[in-house]
Amino acid sequence: MSIDDFRIHLSDELLDDLRARLAATRFVDPLGSAPWSGGAGGPVLRELVDSWLAFDWRAQEGHLNSYDQYLADVGGHRLHFVRVPAAGSAEVRIPLLLLHGWPSAYTEYLPLAERLANPAGSGSDARIAFDVVVPSLPGFVFSELPEGLLTRQAIAHDLHELMTTVLGYDRYAAFGGDIGGGAATWLGVDHADQVIGVQLIHAPFPADEEPHTDDERAYLEAVATYDAADGGYSEIMATRPDTIAAALADSPAGLLGWIADKWHDWVDGDLDRAVPRDALLTIATLYWATGSIGTSFRQYFDYDANPPRPPIAAPLGVLLSREPVMDGFPRSLAERAADDLRSFERAPRGGHFLGLEQPDLAADHIRTFFAGLTLRD
Repeated sequence: MSIDDFRIHLSDELLDDLRARLAATRFVDPLGSAPWSGGAGGPVLRELVDSWLAFDWRAQEGHLNSYDQYLADVGGHRLHFVRVPAAGSAEVRIPLLLLHGWPSAYTEYLPLAERLANPAGSGSDARIAFDVVVPSLPGFVFSELPEGLLTRQAIAHDLHELMTTVLGYDRYAAFGGDIGGGAATWLGVDHADQVIGVQLIHAPFPADEEPHTDDERAYLEAVATYDAADGGYSEIMATRPDTIAAALADSPAGLLGWIADKWHDWVDGDLDRAVPRDALLTIATLYWATGSIGTSFRQYFDYDANPPRPPIAAPLGVLLSREPVMDGFPRSLAERAADDLRSFERAPRGGHFLGLEQPDLAADHIRTFFAGLTLRD
């Protein structure tokens, strides 16, 4: 089981080619009558591309390399991860996985990781600190795509191997949303004896996904309506991933538009107020440099191979993000999806990228939830 130090270095040739392609972008007139109404096109995309042309990648690269990064052999492929060890002499030190989703990357969780690892430095309860592990999920940026079907359960198997066999933890916790949250639920099923608890920003559905109450029925109808209006991106990635990947892997402007469209829709409030522009451009640059936009689609392509998930056995906490439809999720659905639902809250602010949008809020909720599972009064 090998584990190697890792540093990022994008070549000057790659960066020069990226800038040349951005400068040569052929923009199209938007079909939507208002900005973003037809997606990321026209003046919206032009402004994003201009900011990417002015983006100081080397400064971001230096910042990312200030973290301890590694590549490990996990499940027959290389998995990239960052490790932020707990600082100080906390009463309890909890190994914690922070698990990103799509269209994102491990960098989303670095501000949150710093707050969790160093509670004294962030003004939080210093009795509890976290040894934080932030992986790039399989197929994302520096993590290789494994052979075979990429189900949430398969991702969970790799993450468990990383935490136990590679890093040597006996027990650990997990936090995440979207794809990462889906993998975390399987950690709480298949490895509940070694998982302290799971906390999610996207609540889990029970295996049957059938409504039992009027509230559940209304919510599932709202989800279906939203998906019909906004689910085109998912359908094409699930059915024709190679076609759209070919376009996005050859056009950085197209890639940025595809990613930014979902960031715009899923953050809580205005995009530029919700997240730093550099955070979006860093993720776009990583997708471009690694050519991993297509492999990031794999879990959409393999989605129907996901087996029905039994109830989550590990203690579960839910902190619902504020994004379309999601914040209306009925507690009763989550209760049927878990054997031990310890908390169910709705975040007062923060959307799909909650750990990036509201790192202080997320850190406080994570610390409170896991303190309740580990600290003695």
